[in-house]
Amino acid sequence: MPKIVLTDVTKRWDNFYAVDHLDLTIEDQAFVTLLGPSGCGKTTTLRMIAGLETPTSGRITIGDRVVFDSEKGINIPANKRKVGFLFQNYALWPNMTVYQNISFGLTNVKEEMPDKRLDIKALQDMEAILSNPELFLSVAEDSRDKKGKLDEKRFEVRLIDSYTISGYSARELMGLGIHKASDPKGEATRQAALYREKAQKELAALQAQGLSLNENYEVMKGGQVQHSLRKFTKEEIDLTVRRVSRIVKIGMFMDRYPAELSGGQQQRVAIARTLAPEPSVRFMDESLSNLDAKLRLEMRSELQRLHLTTGSTFVYVTHDQMEAMTLATRICLIDNGLLQQYDAPLTVYHYPNNTFVADFVGNPSINFVEGHGRQREDGSVVLTALEGQELAFTFAKPTSLGTWREALAQRLQKKAAAAEAAKKDKKYVEKGNKDSLFKYPIARVEDPLEEEEIITEEDFVLGIRPEFVEIVESGGIEGEIYSAMPTGMETTVRVRVGNFLLTGVSFGGVTYEIGQSVRVAFKGDAVMLFDRGSGELVGTGGVRIL
Repeated sequence: MPKIVLTDVTKRWDNFYAVDHLDLTIEDQAFVTLLGPSGCGKTTTLRMIAGLETPTSGRITIGDRVVFDSEKGINIPANKRKVGFLFQNYALWPNMTVYQNISFGLTNVKEEMPDKRLDIKALQDMEAILSNPELFLSVAEDSRDKKGKLDEKRFEVRLIDSYTISGYSARELMGLGIHKASDPKGEATRQAALYREKAQKELAALQAQGLSLNENYEVMKGGQVQHSLRKFTKEEIDLTVRRVSRIVKIGMFMDRYPAELSGGQQQRVAIARTLAPEPSVRFMDESLSNLDAKLRLEMRSELQRLHLTTGSTFVYVTHDQMEAMTLATRICLIDNGLLQQYDAPLTVYHYPNNTFVADFVGNPSINFVEGHGRQREDGSVVLTALEGQELAFTFAKPTSLGTWREALAQRLQKKAAAAEAAKKDKKYVEKGNKDSLFKYPIARVEDPLEEEEIITEEDFVLGIRPEFVEIVESGGIEGEIYSAMPTGMETTVRVRVGNFLLTGVSFGGVTYEIGQSVRVAFKGDAVMLFDRGSGELVGTGGVRIL
C-alpha cells in the first residue's frame, strides 16, 4: 500500500479557504483520522486526495504517482486513483441483492491485468476437496437442521468458507449428489479422478502453446506474466465477493436485499463493496454516524480488526474525538482549514500543541484555569489563580520560559514573513475566514461581564484533565459538590471553587451529595501550562497548592 503526501495543498472558494496550505504525510498502512469541528476542512481534504475535489493549488502523490500538481497541470480522475470511498450514506442499490451490490463495481472494470486460468484452479480445488471425502461429508452433516434435513443454503456457504472456493464450485460439488449416494466415499473418489483428468488436459493444452501457470494461476510465457485488456471473469468476481464477505462476516446474507438488513449489516455490505476492488487506499467519511451508540462501538472494533487483517491504509473523517482516539494510529486535527496537530492519539491527548487541541480532545472536557505569575530560580512557575489561590507549577522536563519565548518569537516572525511573501504573489487572495486565537472555555457558576484585558508574558493557562482532579481528605483547595453523575464504573463530579467549576472523575462506586463540602487537589505530572497570549503549550508538569 502506498504513502500519501500532500504538499502545500490549498482549496478555496473565492476568499473562503477550506484548506489552507496543508502539508501532510500519511504513511503506508496507517489509520489516520481527520478530526475537527464541522466546516473545518477535513472532508474537503479527503475528497481532494480521492480526486472528488480539485485543489486550488499544491501537489498530491499516492505512492510514487503524482495524482495532482497545480504547477504541472496534472489531475488524475478519481476512477484512476485506485481508492475506495465509503460515505456517511451507504448508497446501497435497493433493487440489488447483497451479492449484486458488492460485485457491481467489479463488473464494470476493464483494464490491463494479468491473464488468469482460475477454471483450472477450480478443477484442482474440487479434486482436492473430493480426495478427502470424510471432511466433505462432515461439512454436509453440519449443515443439517434439528430434524436432520439438509439446509442447502447453509451447505453452500459452509463449502465456500471451509475451502475458500467460489459459489460456482460449491454449487457444482453439491450437484454431484455425493452426500446422497449409497457409497459416498467411492463416488467422491470417482469424481475426484474425473476432475484430475480435466485439469491435466487443460494444463497440457497450455504447455503445447509454450505457456505455464504460476502459483497465482497467472499465465506465464518465457518467465513473464502475460497481460491483456480485459474484464474480470465471473469466477474472479465471485471469489472476490466471497473473500470480502468473509472479512466482514456477511456470507449468509448474499441473497438478501438492503431493506432486509439491519443498519449494522448494511454498514458491513458497504465496507465489503469498498474492499472488493482492492483499492490502494480506503477513505471513510463519517461512515458510522448513522448507527446507534452500541452498534458504533461494535463497528469501531470491526474497523480496527479490518485495518489489521487487510494491511491497508485508512483515512477516516470524523468530528467524534472518541472515534478518532480509539481507531487512529495518528490524528490529524484541523480547524478553520489549518492543521493544528498531527500525532499519535495519546500524544495529542497528553501533549496538545495549543488550547484548541486540548479542548477538542478529551471527554469529559479539560479544565482551563487562568493564572498570573512568573518563573522562580528553581524553575517552578508560581501562579495566582482561582480567586487568589497560590499554585506552584513544576515542569516535568526542565524548561526556561525565557528560552521558550525566544523560540516562540522566531516561529511567529517566520510565519509573518511567509505571510508577507505570499501577498506578493499575483495569485494571492486574502483569507476571508480570518484566523483568530481560540477562546478556551472556563466553567463558572456565573459568567462575568466581558472586559477587554491586557495580556502580558506573565499570563498563563493551566490545562487539567478531569482524571487529575482528585478529592482528598485533607489539604487541597476547599470547595463543594456542584453536581455528581455516577455511571457505575466511575463518577463525574463538578466541584465549585468560588465562582469556578472544576470537573473531576472518581473511579469506583463513590457517591456524593450536592452541596457537600470537599477538598480538591491536582495529582500527577501531566498538567499542561499554556501561554495565554499565543495559546501554545509551554510544557507539562505537576501542580502543588501553596
